Amino acid sequence: MLDIHNNEIDWAWKVDDSAVKTQSSAIKTALMDLTKPVYVAKSGAQAGIANSISISGSEDVLAFAQKLNPEDLGDDTYKKQHGVKYAYHGGAMANGIASVELVVALGKAGFLCSFGAAGLVPDVIEESIKRIQAQLPNGPYAVNLIHAPAEAALERGAVERFLKLGVKTVEASAYLGLTEHIVWYRVAGLSKNADGSVNIGHKVIAKVSRTEVGRRFMEPAPKKLLDKLLAQGKITQEQAELSQLVPMADDITAEADSGGHTDNRPFLTLLPTIIALRDEVQAKYHFSPALRVGAGGGIGTPEAALAAFNMGAAYIVLGSVNQACVEAGASEYTRKLLANVEMADVTMAPAADMFEMGVKLQVVKRGSMFAMRAKKLYDLYVAYDSIEDIPADERFKIEKQIFRSNLDDVWVGTESFFQQRDPEMLARAQSSPKRKMALIFRWYLGLSSRWSNIGEKGREMDYQIWAGPSLGAFNSWVKGTYLEDYTRRGTVDVALHMLKGAAYLQRINMLKSQGVTLTTDLASYRTDD
Repeated sequence: MLDIHNNEIDWAWKVDDSAVKTQSSAIKTALMDLTKPVYVAKSGAQAGIANSISISGSEDVLAFAQKLNPEDLGDDTYKKQHGVKYAYHGGAMANGIASVELVVALGKAGFLCSFGAAGLVPDVIEESIKRIQAQLPNGPYAVNLIHAPAEAALERGAVERFLKLGVKTVEASAYLGLTEHIVWYRVAGLSKNADGSVNIGHKVIAKVSRTEVGRRFMEPAPKKLLDKLLAQGKITQEQAELSQLVPMADDITAEADSGGHTDNRPFLTLLPTIIALRDEVQAKYHFSPALRVGAGGGIGTPEAALAAFNMGAAYIVLGSVNQACVEAGASEYTRKLLANVEMADVTMAPAADMFEMGVKLQVVKRGSMFAMRAKKLYDLYVAYDSIEDIPADERFKIEKQIFRSNLDDVWVGTESFFQQRDPEMLARAQSSPKRKMALIFRWYLGLSSRWSNIGEKGREMDYQIWAGPSLGAFNSWVKGTYLEDYTRRGTVDVALHMLKGAAYLQRINMLKSQGVTLTTDLASYRTDD
């Protein structure tokens, strides 16, 4: 039921007594209709809700909540610039987990989603982009560009394909600083409009969790990298000059406690910090339009989505939640496992792409020994200078329990893999036993995510599954509803419930601030309502 107290607001609005709904089910229906405002009034001794006011009404309006649709949330310039209906971004999940199907499904429904190009070779990236473009010829879609400090050839190759295929938006992730490749993509898309303003042909959404990295993307491209690109003939002098009038990114995603590469920052502290940094940089450069800040990582419920919007996020980014959806490029075994993950079922493990640097990413520990086994390999890498230095008993254990193969045979397969993927990497390893050991260990770390995606039989305990605690929060929220069943999780349906739930809760908060008290059922949003 519904009650109201301590109300001192004089709306001077009236409603008809007969229009006031006092039954709990009718009140819930009225609240759920986000396309209409709601007015709280009395009908006799009971408080209830009406959806319209009346000049000739007999009952005073005691509280009010405006209509608020899912598409009303977030920043309008974000939606306009990216050509989307909703301020919701499906984040990239590497190795094609954020699949063509996921990107297309969200794109057709008015959402932006990034294809998970990280970890894929350029030919596969190109084929996937062509499939997306065939189904979304006018967008919206984005493609992930991940920082690859150990494999610069992959980052360069990805940008070459983006430019070749006319990709208009990239989501830059895991960057420790700017590289010539991301600068090349950004600046190569700049031109001058007829009125002298800058036309930004290549949009960049940068995921950051550190202020020093965020600042690099918020400022114009650095001269040192521009000079290098000019010398290579990859950009023109005019483009270099125009680059000083725009930031390196259009949008910055404050990436909090996410799956995959993460610094485990709580977005309650990270988001306002990044927004404050944006304001500082904007006050210096006066970019038009101003760079926007969104929130990603840790968002798995409507309550979290609403918190992000209320803290000033221009848009929200969800990744882990989408990984369990039917369109995701993950095996059914993995999606079923993800649908049962709880908040505490995640941990940090060494990252394959930044293994030598000791960088970690967040993975599922439930039902998998990957994190423990990956840590064992990293400990051995730190302790010894070559494969040959590893004690015989230790080598025997990892060959039997982790690799299930002789390390000499693993090296043969590793050579073949990098010969196609990045020959430069292989050449460097030939003269460095330590680097050779790293590549052998990365064989396991790299394949473990592929095994999860394809559902490799017999390797279930080695599956590397990226996810943050937000997935556990989502699973808890949908428990007892049809979305508890992973086979019924469609990415568009999930996205709409997240936004509709956030809008619903915003209206509830408006009523509460005016002295309205609601039952638990009325104050909460459930997917089966």
